[in-house]
Amino acid sequence: MNSRRFLQSIRESRRRRNALVAVPFVLIAVVTAVDVSVPPDVHLGPFLVAAPAVAASFTGPRMTAFVGAVAVLAQALVAVTRTSLNDLNHTYQIIALVLISVFVTFFAHLRVRNEQAVAQLRSVAEAAQHVVLRPLPARSGPLRIASVYLAAEAEAQIGGDLYAAARTMGGTRLIIGDVRGKGLAAIGEAASVLGAFHALSRQRWQLPELVAHLETSIAPDPDDRAPEGGDEPGEHDPDLAESFVTAAVLDIPDDDAEVRLVSCGHPPPLLLRAGEVIPLGVRVPAPPLGLTHLVITEHTAETFGFEAGDTLLLYTDGVIESRDRSGNFYPLRERAASRGGAGPDALLESLCTDLLRHAGGRLGDDAALVAIERLPAPGDAAPTSRSGLPGAQSA
Repeated sequence: MNSRRFLQSIRESRRRRNALVAVPFVLIAVVTAVDVSVPPDVHLGPFLVAAPAVAASFTGPRMTAFVGAVAVLAQALVAVTRTSLNDLNHTYQIIALVLISVFVTFFAHLRVRNEQAVAQLRSVAEAAQHVVLRPLPARSGPLRIASVYLAAEAEAQIGGDLYAAARTMGGTRLIIGDVRGKGLAAIGEAASVLGAFHALSRQRWQLPELVAHLETSIAPDPDDRAPEGGDEPGEHDPDLAESFVTAAVLDIPDDDAEVRLVSCGHPPPLLLRAGEVIPLGVRVPAPPLGLTHLVITEHTAETFGFEAGDTLLLYTDGVIESRDRSGNFYPLRERAASRGGAGPDALLESLCTDLLRHAGGRLGDDAALVAIERLPAPGDAAPTSRSGLPGAQSA
């Protein structure tokens, strides 16, 4: 979804630039016509410098130079019409216009070069996104899945939020998480979590064991955390000492109408069922990944009903902590209730549009959303009514 928006923004930007090309030429024509017709003691020629300056803001150096040349010819035409090219006033105006045109053409060259560098960085970021944050499969057994990542940084494609799915012998395992912090360090931590999840999720461990191994695989080595001469691990490196990842790890069997959940300090998933939105809050949450070395932790999986026609909505705190101009948080639960039932892709597209509108077009933090719909088994009739809340039990 980010790639489509990026390509669409490029096309729209090109259309706007093509439409704006006429502006400096119209400006030259208007200034020239008025300057020729005004009294001799009025000189509007200096306004012609605006044409190459305006062109330099959105066109390349060649077009900027061409606009500057046209402006110089227009100034020469004004000089010939009003007096002569040898007139001292017009001579200085032409010289100044030539120098300014050269000056702004050089800056147009610098701007284009910087834009090309940014475009290359965005291309690399998009490639990194597909390597680190692999696109989720549209189908996994009886599940239909959709996902979207909204980066807070304008030039970024990926940040500290993460999600992944892995197919197992009897079902699908998913993770969604949020790395503390931003920037390259957060991206590196997210890559470590995702790499460990893909490596471990296909092992025949129960969900609590999987999360325990996931914690072990990403926990920092105490020897690496303690600098030489330090008394305690991480004593002189607060970033390492406070690094952690909130995560929700789910196991959805193919044949059982349920979902098993281990929550490591992550916001509860939402179950959309027949117009209701039910938070799947666990009774025994675990600390975020990377902090279990500070407390004695026993990971516990809790089971909730997940029937055909239900939709699970996973999200990171960048969604629910997004504020509008009045400082109000985004009401995800209420908005999801009015948009369920249309399928995962339509649900996320609607929520993302609404979220960006709520935040004024720009988020304060990265946001990720994953929607999972359980489809009826072949030959089963689609459910027509629902009642009751999903039961939760420890496993």
